[in-house]
Amino acid sequence: MLTGARSPIRPFESGRRRGRSGGSGEKPRRRGRLILLIALAVLLVILAVAIYYVSTPYKPSAEATAAMKGDASVVVSQTDDWIEFEPLAAAGTAGAMKQPGVIFYPGARVQPEAYAAFAHELAAKGRHVFVLKMPFNFAFLGQNKAESVCDKYPKESFVLGGHSLGGPFAARFVAENPDQAKGIFFLASYAEGKGDLSGTKLPALSITASNDQILNRESYEKGRAYLPKNAQYTVIEGGNHGQFGSYGQQEKDGKATISGADQRKQVVTLLSAWLDDISAASGK
Repeated sequence: MLTGARSPIRPFESGRRRGRSGGSGEKPRRRGRLILLIALAVLLVILAVAIYYVSTPYKPSAEATAAMKGDASVVVSQTDDWIEFEPLAAAGTAGAMKQPGVIFYPGARVQPEAYAAFAHELAAKGRHVFVLKMPFNFAFLGQNKAESVCDKYPKESFVLGGHSLGGPFAARFVAENPDQAKGIFFLASYAEGKGDLSGTKLPALSITASNDQILNRESYEKGRAYLPKNAQYTVIEGGNHGQFGSYGQQEKDGKATISGADQRKQVVTLLSAWLDDISAASGK
């Protein structure tokens, strides 16, 4: 029997309710997709920057490239793990190679060949020098590479050192392997907590430059607490960060008022005197 009352079944209204309910669920899904797309875009930008950063290292200057060739005083050779600069006296002529030798950790994003001029001049003073090759030119990816040199030359002794971010990882290796190092040195660099050597009597040398605008001075000052009490500190007046290597002007670095050759000569002179002191103390 028909009456004026509304039918309890309202199919069209039920359909509209379902439509509204579906629409409210679609909005969170759209927001989720948008957030995912934004996160993916950010990740791709970070990845692109990282690839660019890794694929554009600081390359050796013409001077450094020339130093990769042997001459009357130094034999230059290399393996997959290092570049070796051996005094010619050690290759069969008269004289004896001085101990300890030097294992060097390059700065971040700097090709090892960029330190060839420095290593060549130091080797000419009688030291067996190794510049380590780091994965993607980052020392934190090859902290223990010094061990391969020590294993290859078990009868020799070595000091370890590094430039810029190579220094902390040289210090970490020494902290973990104190018996494999006769000393530690830093060029525009420092030690930190994981490379704490403050409890040792290991000879330590820190060389910085007055016009260096790259070195983190706060980290450098904090790093003094992680070095032995007998550590020596020297500043090269007029030098900058990049001229501890030979790869041209580094971005954001201060302008040097001395030549790269002059800065390198001062570094080699300071290191040679320090190494001679270590040699004298050990009777070699």
